[in-house]
Amino acid sequence: MVSLETGLGVCPLFGLHLHKSDWDGDIIPLPTTASQYLINTMLWMKKEAYEDSTIKCVAKRLAHLARYSTLADPEAIKTFVADKQCSNAYKESLIEAYAINMRSTNQTWKQLFYNRYDKLPKLPTEEKLNMMIAKAERRMALFLSMSKDLGTRPIELTWLKVADIDLTNGVVNITGAKHTIGRTGKLKPQTLEMLRAHITRKNLNLTDRIFPTIPDNVCNLYRRLRNHVAEKLQDPTIRQIRLYDFRHWRASIEYHRTKDLLHVKNLLGHKDLRTTLRYTHSMKP
Repeated sequence: MVSLETGLGVCPLFGLHLHKSDWDGDIIPLPTTASQYLINTMLWMKKEAYEDSTIKCVAKRLAHLARYSTLADPEAIKTFVADKQCSNAYKESLIEAYAINMRSTNQTWKQLFYNRYDKLPKLPTEEKLNMMIAKAERRMALFLSMSKDLGTRPIELTWLKVADIDLTNGVVNITGAKHTIGRTGKLKPQTLEMLRAHITRKNLNLTDRIFPTIPDNVCNLYRRLRNHVAEKLQDPTIRQIRLYDFRHWRASIEYHRTKDLLHVKNLLGHKDLRTTLRYTHSMKP
């Protein structure tokens, strides 16, 4: 069986049907078996230092293409993608995944380019974000509350260690994920109190990670929580609240509070100010 090593141990991309979550012990499905041809692309990406999250995303896209077309035939792939009933954004992601596959075997082809129609997300109110935090179990509640305070990506929270946080004043040293840079943030008193209780309850040391898991596990558990809350309250709008909306909400609220793009850019760790501009839509404080 071919597998890739990650910082959390063995993380098979193909050939393994189930993976035990280190978040709460749940069994979470992973992609089914694929050809050695496809596996070689994933191994090439690992050698080229692609992020594990990127490798997994490309794997899913290529597995989809392999299921309905032939990876060895670029023209067949282009025809399949062109005829597929989906958004241009998804078509572009399929083509980008296939382009990586082609680079991994040093093949050339005429790549298609699709124009995305950029659609800004509709952000939830703070009341609904706080409701999600209140309905979550303690560890997920802490994760969501920290995300709301810091505006971090989910993966950045999974990297945090106890030593990265000043437990007296709540200042957090954040390691930037891809496309972002390292920065500092500050937790609100209520979140800091939740964090202290979590560290005590789990008996964590300075070198221990606050959330020793991978982002996919957090996302799966969050969707389960969100859908449960939506069903219980008979409120379909809750199903539209994404995990990333906690980050987006922080960005929008900070912009409308300060009208300072550079401040928001630094808060989110963006390298390019143009990325920050996407977050400055009409969210009222």
